[in-house]
Amino acid sequence: MPTMNALQTVKALVQDDLVAVDAVIRASMKSTVPLVDQVAEHIIAGGGKRIRPLIVLLAARACGYRGASHIDAAAFIEFIHTATLLHDDVVDGSEQRRGRRTANSVYGNSASVLVGDFVYSRAFQMMAAIGSQRVMEIMSEATNVIAEGEVLQLMNAGDPDTTQQRYLEVIYRKTAKLFESGAEVAAVLAGASPSQQRALAEYGKHLGTAFQLIDDVLDYQSDPAERGKNLGDDLAEGKPTLPLIQALRLAEDDAVKQMIRGAIERGGLDQLEVIVATIESTGALEYTRRLAQDEADQALTALQALPETPYKQGLVTLARFAVERSS
Repeated sequence: MPTMNALQTVKALVQDDLVAVDAVIRASMKSTVPLVDQVAEHIIAGGGKRIRPLIVLLAARACGYRGASHIDAAAFIEFIHTATLLHDDVVDGSEQRRGRRTANSVYGNSASVLVGDFVYSRAFQMMAAIGSQRVMEIMSEATNVIAEGEVLQLMNAGDPDTTQQRYLEVIYRKTAKLFESGAEVAAVLAGASPSQQRALAEYGKHLGTAFQLIDDVLDYQSDPAERGKNLGDDLAEGKPTLPLIQALRLAEDDAVKQMIRGAIERGGLDQLEVIVATIESTGALEYTRRLAQDEADQALTALQALPETPYKQGLVTLARFAVERSS
């Protein structure tokens, strides 16, 4: 079973590239404005799995790329992700991420929003420097779709009538779209065939969906110390994710149904224990995991368009890791 060790093995395939990406991230975050530097350093120190840059690097190498632009592409993909996190934490009122205080809890909401804007615009400077019209088209569409996803999630928050379809639309826009565009940009930079570009975009889309589905499972099942987030964070914010949607649909006790609806409408963790028990007893976590596995399988099918290389195998392992991780 792929574990965090499997992730390290995959990273080892492109270790020099990852070091170069980190150097580009640090250099590109630099600003003559001290507060930007302070918030940026706080974000960089927070680390993270770097899954999105890893996809860019592996996909480019899997297509036989020999240049250096994939380093900048991996960095600007991570910048887009970072900017969305800065904004997300303000919208959600989050105080902890990856086991550390969020930037907004340290520096305030205004600084987080504004530095998020800086990171976004720096990403577009880096895209423009690559000099590819197609890359600009892919990324400008992606950032627009991501912004729409944020608004859709805001509309779903506190709404117990959110459907599985509406939920899946949000996670495609908020999460899977950036995975998709990163993989596609890598293929474009590598001069891959149109069919391989489409295949890698499909891979990214399905991988990103699987990744988010498992994130939403772990919100009700993981060890907070290992994950760096508290159990039930989504419920606390009134976010109806798939485990909750499924539990609400299948719960047989009307009183429990009303309790779950009330928890979504108001947010909060007063009834967390009962709700988690309902999620488990209705099989909602297993249902969500099965959906994630189906997405991962579709990601693996898309990879058949690529030649056999260690980098392709890295992408395969990443798809398996996405659904079998515990944090």
